[in-house]
Amino acid sequence: MEPVIIGDKLYEGKAKAVYATGDPDVRVIKYKDSATAGNGARKAEIAGKGELNRRICSKIFTMLNNAGIPTHFIRDLGEDGQLVKKCAIIPLEVIVRNVAAGSFSARFGVPEGAALSRPTLEYCYKDDALGDPMINDYHIKALGLASDGELAETARLSFEINELLSAYFRKAGLRLVDFKLEFGRTPDGIALADEISPDTCRLWDMETNAKLDKDVFRRGLGDLAGAYAEVLRRISG
Repeated sequence: MEPVIIGDKLYEGKAKAVYATGDPDVRVIKYKDSATAGNGARKAEIAGKGELNRRICSKIFTMLNNAGIPTHFIRDLGEDGQLVKKCAIIPLEVIVRNVAAGSFSARFGVPEGAALSRPTLEYCYKDDALGDPMINDYHIKALGLASDGELAETARLSFEINELLSAYFRKAGLRLVDFKLEFGRTPDGIALADEISPDTCRLWDMETNAKLDKDVFRRGLGDLAGAYAEVLRRISG
């Protein structure tokens, strides 16, 4: 396997940076130790967080690839990051919820921890300046963000991913409360992109409901890196 040539930084977000490679259709993602909450209003550097997220995400994307889900993930590069396919990100966050928590509980007055009668799906417009507002199918089509076919495909994939992830985490003694996905356009069609990690999922211990995700930072509940390390330990067991 030829070594990967990592080129110029193309983009840097709150938690990751994207780099060019010697192949114009391939990128490298590197994870940062930054932790943010409130759309970046609260920030901190937490040693080891990026490494933990990379390792967790690589394991999850490998599982999804093996299950036939189209993703941008090619392979893990260790400390150098992840090798991924170039894709044009659809500016939508797709949120799948199995249990009431966070903003869902606040909006609808449902006690946090209440199981939903069926998984539900929400869209947010991916725009930090606007606060990533919720958006519906009609808005999405009126703004030209995605076609009917793309929306149908992202919804189908999101629910399929939910089934796979729920079973995957259940084996590790973790309850998948909710999670955020992003999708991109590739020459082969729609593919799952971005990351799946405790930064983008709510994960609770199935017996104690202890939080092992970014809520540890959001709510000041203790050691974020320790919580992420526990997730990695469980899915590696």
